[in-house]
Amino acid sequence: NVKRQEQTKHANAYDKLAGSERSEKILKGADPWSKWFSHLFFSHDTVRGLLEAQDEETIEEGIHYVAMRNLFVREAKEAMQVKVEKKTRSKHVRESAERLEMGRVMEEWSEFRKKMNPDSLTHPPEFIVKPRGQTVWEGRSVKLHCTVAGWPKPRITWYKNNVLIDAKCPMHCDFFDTAQYYASALNVKGESSSVATIVVKRLILILLILQIRKNGVFLDIHPEHGVTFETTIIDKFEVAFGREGETLSLGCTVIVYPTVKKYQPEIQWYRDSVALKPSKWVHTHWSGNRATLTLIHLNKEDEGMYTLRVNTKSGFDAYSAYVFVKDADVEVEGVPVAPLDVRCHDANKDYVVVTWKQPAVEGSSSILGYYIDRCEVGTHHWAQCNDTPVKYARFPVTGLVEGRSYVFRVRALNKAGVSRPSRVSEAVVAMDPADRARLRAGPSAPFTGMIKFTEEDPTVGVVPGEPTDVVVTEATKSYVVLAWKPPVQRGHEGVMYFIEKCMSGTETWQRVNTGMPVKSPRFALFDLAEGKSYNFRVRCCNSAGVGEPSEPTGETVVGDKLDLPSAPGSPVVTRNSSTSVVVSWAASKDVKHLAGYYIECSEVGTNVWVPCNNKPVKTTRFVCHGLSRGANYVFKVKAVNAAGYSQDSANSDAVVVQPAIGKCPHKASPSLIPVPDEFKTYFLLLIRSHSFFSIPSKPTGVTLLEAVKDYMVLGWNEPGDNGGADVRGYFVDYRTVKGSVFGKWHEMNHQAVTSCTYKAENLKENVLYQFQVRAMNMAGVSTASLPSSSLECKEWTITVPGAPVGLHVLEVRDTSVVVLWEPPVFDGRSPVNGYYLDLKEASTGDEGWKGVHEKVNTKKYIKVTSLKPGTSYVFRVRAQNLAGVGKPSANLGPILAQTRPGTKEIIVDVDDNGVISMIFECSEMNEGSEFVWSKNYQAITDSSRLTFVNEKGRSRAIFNSPSLEDLGTFSCVVTNTDGISSSYTLTEEGLKRLLDLSHEHKFPVIPFKNDMAMELLEKGCVRFWCQVEKFTPALQVEYVFNDAIITQGKKYTMNFDKSNGIIEMFMDSLEVTDEGTFTFNLVDGKAKGTTSLVLIGDEFRELQKKSEFERAEWVRKQGPHFVEYLDFAVTQECDVLLKCKIGNIKKETEITWSKDSIEIAEDDEDAAKIERTDGDLTFNIGKVSPLEGILNSLISFFFTANSSTEIQVTSTEHGIILYSDVKYYTDELRVGWLFKYRVKAGVTGEQLWLKINEPTEKDKGKYTMDIFDGKDGVKRVFELTGKAWEEFLFVVDSCFSCSDRARVVGGLPDVVAIQEGKSLNLTGNVWGEPTPEVSWMKNDKELVSDDRYKLKFEAGKFASITIAAVTTADSGKYALIVKNKYGTEAGVFTVSVYNPDDEEAKEEKKG
Repeated sequence: NVKRQEQTKHANAYDKLAGSERSEKILKGADPWSKWFSHLFFSHDTVRGLLEAQDEETIEEGIHYVAMRNLFVREAKEAMQVKVEKKTRSKHVRESAERLEMGRVMEEWSEFRKKMNPDSLTHPPEFIVKPRGQTVWEGRSVKLHCTVAGWPKPRITWYKNNVLIDAKCPMHCDFFDTAQYYASALNVKGESSSVATIVVKRLILILLILQIRKNGVFLDIHPEHGVTFETTIIDKFEVAFGREGETLSLGCTVIVYPTVKKYQPEIQWYRDSVALKPSKWVHTHWSGNRATLTLIHLNKEDEGMYTLRVNTKSGFDAYSAYVFVKDADVEVEGVPVAPLDVRCHDANKDYVVVTWKQPAVEGSSSILGYYIDRCEVGTHHWAQCNDTPVKYARFPVTGLVEGRSYVFRVRALNKAGVSRPSRVSEAVVAMDPADRARLRAGPSAPFTGMIKFTEEDPTVGVVPGEPTDVVVTEATKSYVVLAWKPPVQRGHEGVMYFIEKCMSGTETWQRVNTGMPVKSPRFALFDLAEGKSYNFRVRCCNSAGVGEPSEPTGETVVGDKLDLPSAPGSPVVTRNSSTSVVVSWAASKDVKHLAGYYIECSEVGTNVWVPCNNKPVKTTRFVCHGLSRGANYVFKVKAVNAAGYSQDSANSDAVVVQPAIGKCPHKASPSLIPVPDEFKTYFLLLIRSHSFFSIPSKPTGVTLLEAVKDYMVLGWNEPGDNGGADVRGYFVDYRTVKGSVFGKWHEMNHQAVTSCTYKAENLKENVLYQFQVRAMNMAGVSTASLPSSSLECKEWTITVPGAPVGLHVLEVRDTSVVVLWEPPVFDGRSPVNGYYLDLKEASTGDEGWKGVHEKVNTKKYIKVTSLKPGTSYVFRVRAQNLAGVGKPSANLGPILAQTRPGTKEIIVDVDDNGVISMIFECSEMNEGSEFVWSKNYQAITDSSRLTFVNEKGRSRAIFNSPSLEDLGTFSCVVTNTDGISSSYTLTEEGLKRLLDLSHEHKFPVIPFKNDMAMELLEKGCVRFWCQVEKFTPALQVEYVFNDAIITQGKKYTMNFDKSNGIIEMFMDSLEVTDEGTFTFNLVDGKAKGTTSLVLIGDEFRELQKKSEFERAEWVRKQGPHFVEYLDFAVTQECDVLLKCKIGNIKKETEITWSKDSIEIAEDDEDAAKIERTDGDLTFNIGKVSPLEGILNSLISFFFTANSSTEIQVTSTEHGIILYSDVKYYTDELRVGWLFKYRVKAGVTGEQLWLKINEPTEKDKGKYTMDIFDGKDGVKRVFELTGKAWEEFLFVVDSCFSCSDRARVVGGLPDVVAIQEGKSLNLTGNVWGEPTPEVSWMKNDKELVSDDRYKLKFEAGKFASITIAAVTTADSGKYALIVKNKYGTEAGVFTVSVYNPDDEEAKEEKKG
């Protein structure tokens, strides 16, 4: 060290004396380094020249720059190479000074290079002009502008509320576009962003009309290029109800006028004002005029208000309806339903926060907590994240693997069990948020041709600094979450963290994560003492070590920081429609992080509460749909946040569900208030928010039924629309006709007639009259029908009957309808003896009429079947008497063959008391609606057969004494509705089945899953048990022995586990007096059940011996005892090892070994061969000497023979094979079979086998296998009878029963050649009993029926495949696979698709 200091001192002095002289030598080139420096300055000039040409040849500049840099580095290395040689002291000092001077020059060169480096010209993005926020009216267009500077050219992306959007798509603003819009500019030097807020205002309808109306005429809001598009939405979807797991479709027909070629409107679907994007759960379809939204596998997250928005260049139109999703049925009664809306937040490298919303139904008891499961994307293994259920609807999940993706689900727990899991969350990647942002942004910038070189981070190997801003972000009873900012000084390799805690009042810091540091600046601490105060701090670490701790967080008390929400205000209920009401309430006060409200309803008197919504709503007004018309309901509301549920609000006043009655002039005259197209949606929503009755439409088909001298009988058809209420009567007007002169109309009746026929009296003979009819309901009187033709009042003299009257329909379904009528007023010369019904499709002319039946129908009704769904039909009836068939009735229709949504059928029920009844429910009861029952469509007059009970939209017809007299068709019609009706036909076979079921319900039997069984337990205790399959909590058990009831005491112990239905009785021991019959008698209400077990004779005595032995064994095992007795084994080294196992040993237990009755002492030579491991003792005798050959033989045979398994059997179509596997088989081992005949024995590998070919009944019996060595042997015996023989027969029958085996019997060709674009349809004939399963294969891959491949299997015999418009891709090998329990067969054929143009081209080439 002293010598080095002296050298440095001399070098500094040399620099001062020779500095100027040295510089002159360098400039003149006399110095040895001058050549190198001249080249150095030449390199500077070269770089300057390259920079001047930068704008013209950027890529070339980058290449020359790299070349010159490499040249500089290479020559610098050559110049600084150290040669080992012997130097004098003066020379060494001189060279040291030269090196110092060289360092100064290189530093100057480095500074110059940095200034001239092209990389210094780049700079991060900068907003010169920032986007400006704007406020616009809904329906207007808005543009955001900004100017950004930066090099390289920045990449601009736009975000709406932090969600990436396509800024190139033009749009018209609507109310849901109100948001914050971010412009993000990014290049290689950094990122910059700016924000602008867009506020879209919605106009109130009335104010809007006043503002834009001028002189009573509305202005055209959005004319563009002279075309104004008018949008109309028809065939709208209504309020829909679905259930979890189902598929639901919503759709509307959209008409845009005028029609412009190749112009299509923009169709967008929304749920709760959020635009829906296609996914595996959401499918959208637009066919040109039909917009469809399909929700796959419904979940409660899918509940909400769905809106269809149609955007055109002239504006938009929208339609909305609510979709309710009910919970799927729970697997175990009383468990809660699944949670919903599982989301992931604050994802980091090894940490993520999972949140969810509590379900509407807690089950039979309150929810105790939740379990969170995670699954790595790409696997199917779900791992539970928490051992203890958490009460909060928020949980931090730690221990994730960085870079991997995860999905999460949540399950709720109460006393009854665990719910089904929720829908899985969106996948989240465990990674640093900064890395995630860079991945979302895409590539940083386009390649410029420049190659950047960066120096190594100088902070590598430096201990990181302390974290900052350590705070407690969440604190609950279960956990505390910490968050902090990484240190500024952290090195290139990154940092990890250790967390420490300190209980208040102490100064002892404990490290929480001692095993593994965390990577994320977030951490959740569990297992903290509730109510205690803690301080927390964080340390950073890397490969260089652990840094200093951060500042403590301050005292934090472990406990819930978020309170339960307060109860909402009492709900106020108002009527809305026939199946819905509007519920309003006051919001909860001072609630934090509100998730929403749940509304529940209950029918008065039932005390059964049902959720109205299964997804919480944040508004304080909700329309509850799906209620029963005419029922009396009360409502209550509860709030929910992450901490749980609030107390229920007070119950509302009871309200009867029925429509609000009022008069709506807009329904009759919508033109009274003109509304511009753009605002029709708001006007319709305003009108739609109330339900009204309207007057009925006008009657039709006024015709003459009979004429006499002074009166005429008129008939007409009911109005097509009753206005939402039953038609209560009709008014008839008349006028006289003289030539072409028509008189004034006069009222014929002042009191309404209730039927569709009327006898017009006091008329003048031979005078012409015209008639018109008006219908009346509770809303008013309709307009008049069209006048009838001119009818002459004179007596008829015809002989055939007149036209039937009063045609109407009931039970309209997709494929059937019931048509009813009344007899004609005029019978003709003889009574009517039958009727004929004709029908036609409404779209056809008179030539389309055809008879429904050939034989005459004597009844006044008929059920028409085989209709086409969605097709409209017209009906008419003709009466017949002895003189012939009369003229047809007035046409009835058109009637649309379509099942009305919500239609219910009559169901037959047998209650617990065995009472048989028919039940019909109607959810659309109006004021004054009644249930009317009939038999064979005639009023029921005999009340002794049926008893009717009507209540709250439900009618029950009870059979008083069911018998053959009750056979027939029973129908039920609900009055004051739109024809709601249903029927049920009771046949003799159905009556017998119902009577049998009634007997079972009157005298029920408790079903057993397992009858009484017995097992022997430790200490000789005996357990009698059985398991009940179905029971109620009221089940009582009576324990009986030999007809005497026994109770719990010293000898007997009873137990009944109602969670699984297991009934047990324990006996301490079996005595002689316990021989007899043990019985369990069960009583569950009316149901009874009995199960018994008989223990007598030899069976009882054997069981008693086993019990006594087990008890003696238990007593023996209370002290030291042999668990395994002394035995020997042979090791792989052929050493003989004596071994045994002793149980219940203690420290003072003495163990003694003896050989030839002589105790082996501790100092004996054999004592070293004895080993003891707990209770396992071994004595290694070693290898057996030749003198002990007998023992050698014994051991060899013992292991070989005893390694053989018991004889097993396998059956084939050719016979039976008996076999035994041997682990240690040798050629010296002799094997003999004792068998009968027609057999073959042998050895394959280490398996000894015996084959019986084509066995018969004579081959049944005992088969013995002897393994021996000439002196001793082991026998294996097998009895070929019973089950083994039956299995063989089953195999033979399965293999050779050709009549029942599944097979393809014909219909398929070997090869099919088909032209491209044609349709292929092939049908294969299939046979098999039972009916085989059918599948289709293409190139060894199974086909699934879809839009491309139509696969059908009809009548169990015909399997067909249809491919529409085949392509060359459909060529390949196809197979029809049929399979049943007797076998499988495949019908194989080849499909070749050719293109005629290609074939002609090939022929031309050949020519």
